[in-house]
Amino acid sequence: MILVTGATGHIGNVLVRELYLRGARVRALLLPGEDPSPLQDLEVEIMEGNVLDEVAMHAAMQGVDIVYHLAGLISIMPGADPLVERVNVQGTENVIRSAMDAGVRRLIYTSSIHAIQRVPEQFTIDESIPFDTSGLNSAYDTSKAMASLMVLEAVKQGLDAVVVCPTGVIGPFDYRLSEMGRLILDSVKAKVQFSVDGAYDFVDVRDVARGLIQACERGRTGEHYILSGERITIPKLMATVREVVNLNALQITLPMQLAKFGASLATPLYRMLKIRPRFTQYALETVSSNSYISHAKAARELGYAPRSLRVSITDTVRWMLKYGVGLMRKNRSR
Repeated sequence: MILVTGATGHIGNVLVRELYLRGARVRALLLPGEDPSPLQDLEVEIMEGNVLDEVAMHAAMQGVDIVYHLAGLISIMPGADPLVERVNVQGTENVIRSAMDAGVRRLIYTSSIHAIQRVPEQFTIDESIPFDTSGLNSAYDTSKAMASLMVLEAVKQGLDAVVVCPTGVIGPFDYRLSEMGRLILDSVKAKVQFSVDGAYDFVDVRDVARGLIQACERGRTGEHYILSGERITIPKLMATVREVVNLNALQITLPMQLAKFGASLATPLYRMLKIRPRFTQYALETVSSNSYISHAKAARELGYAPRSLRVSITDTVRWMLKYGVGLMRKNRSR
């Protein structure tokens, strides 16, 4: 039996789909009352539980051989966020403890490239760059770094575990409309499009799901692996979306400093109105930071081989147009 936490999130539902197609017995952990629609038509065991509930986690681990821990909260807001910290750190601690108590054979933890220290562009980001718990970037970055180190520390106590760090995830089956999914959807619909002069590394969600499975099958205990894809500028990404749908639209690229100034004014408004942010200083810092990222270790040790980003963008757009998105109850889960 394989347990997947965060099973209805973007990576989670694609991982469950991939495991199901491979004939695996899967137990999908959902929050109590969570919409299971992303897993429809998949014959998997649905179990409700919260990673913050130790009793529920011990129950979820019974009879489980392998755990893929993906449950977590994503935030692009700067500053502290106690809920993000609790779910991502304390939740992971509960998963680790329950897995060890249940005698789980192997745990695969989905961290993030954002957990790794940001370094200048003269350096290629790879697994030699340490996790960053300084708290200088955001609660999300810090919480994922702390959780990653917690998993690796548990290895010293006897847990067989591997950590994976995806870059910016895009792709089909984005039922809750991730931040990148919203950007792509906006590029499909808008006749006047605003972008910023930044770039980042994006990877297909299907390649991440397969990379997780490869990490389980071939990853070395106590190691972490970056699952990156392809670096692209934000204007080029939006232009590629327009090419896919044959859309003529005016694109206005904002200077980064102007965009950051606007974000500094918008962030307090997001907090006051309690609305999902469209862009923040954190998001802009991300796309203006070093995004030269290597997945050479994953390719060498796991056989990881991501597809062309253009293929990913094309498939994402076609999926959105065919099935529609943004109709489900939204949360910040991966």
